[in-house]
Amino acid sequence: MSDALTLIDRIYEAAVIPELWPDVCASLAEEVNGFSACILTADTGGAIRWVCSPNIEEPMERYASSDARPHNPRPERSMLLAPMSFARDVDLMTAEEIADDPIYNTFLRPLGLGWSMGAVLPEPSGHTLVFDFLARSEDGPFSSQALDRINSVKGDLARAALISSRMIFRQAHSITSTLSLIGLPAAVLSDDNRVLAMNEDMEALAPRIRTGAANRISLKNPAANGLVLTALEQLSVARASNVQSIPLAAEENAPALILNLMPVRRNARDIFSRSLAVLIATPVGAAGAPDMRVLSGLFDLTPGEARVARELASGASLEAVSIKLGLKLETVRTYLKRIFLKTGTRRQAELTRMLSGLGRLAI
Repeated sequence: MSDALTLIDRIYEAAVIPELWPDVCASLAEEVNGFSACILTADTGGAIRWVCSPNIEEPMERYASSDARPHNPRPERSMLLAPMSFARDVDLMTAEEIADDPIYNTFLRPLGLGWSMGAVLPEPSGHTLVFDFLARSEDGPFSSQALDRINSVKGDLARAALISSRMIFRQAHSITSTLSLIGLPAAVLSDDNRVLAMNEDMEALAPRIRTGAANRISLKNPAANGLVLTALEQLSVARASNVQSIPLAAEENAPALILNLMPVRRNARDIFSRSLAVLIATPVGAAGAPDMRVLSGLFDLTPGEARVARELASGASLEAVSIKLGLKLETVRTYLKRIFLKTGTRRQAELTRMLSGLGRLAI
């Protein structure tokens, strides 16, 4: 068993560095003599994301996409019988129920796993946070000592999860502030179409673009509104939507606009950072090569990556970028791979389309 303060320090460290959660999950499992630990979030529509100790990642993929997942009785019973605390499966289910449970029989027992312990906690965002621990069949149910141990850090786990989920709002405001520097109207949207942040330039476009019921994005033009909502729905299940540039016709005393919708993701498996999309409005004819501050602020690009991205956005080939920037072609390709990773794109043409409309406006 590790030093209690060291474990708590690692939990809070993962709260601000999400990449550390898998290792923290492994340490948490070891702390209670378990095989694995997993942290899941479920949104209001039932979609889940998770982070887990590395040894259970592949089975989690199968479980998450299975028809059996929605019929797992343990989360609901946990909320009813052990609200806001950890509970063991043997405290929530009868021996017969555990023996006959299809999730145990289909996903766990073939792996030599036969016991679980978990907690269900609501998030202020409306999502539900689930902690789940698994133990080997041969080790028997989790002990009462293990239950007490994990309940002793329940508050720290809950606070760390809250910190992680709140980091996304800070990121959203940072993005819109960056775009405000050069006069780009922008709104950052969550994966359930809610506006996380909107700068003053975008607010000035109301009622053409505004926040509607439940703080969701709403466009005055029905056709354009439908395209945006469809694109957002596609972004919630894929890395890119079919529609990324949406025209908005001119109105009296208001110019025509091109709305560019682009995904902003770091780690798709980071359960605390909701999938983001940035909606940017650009007056027709104002697009050009993106400003370096825009690229760096939106995607956390290094100066070298931002320079390469800026050239590629103008339609230049890798060879042309290599010559213009005085870089080896292989170096440019390496930069491109990093840019793909940070922008959530996979092809150069997709990257170019996504960056169109980020050109500097006259200010």
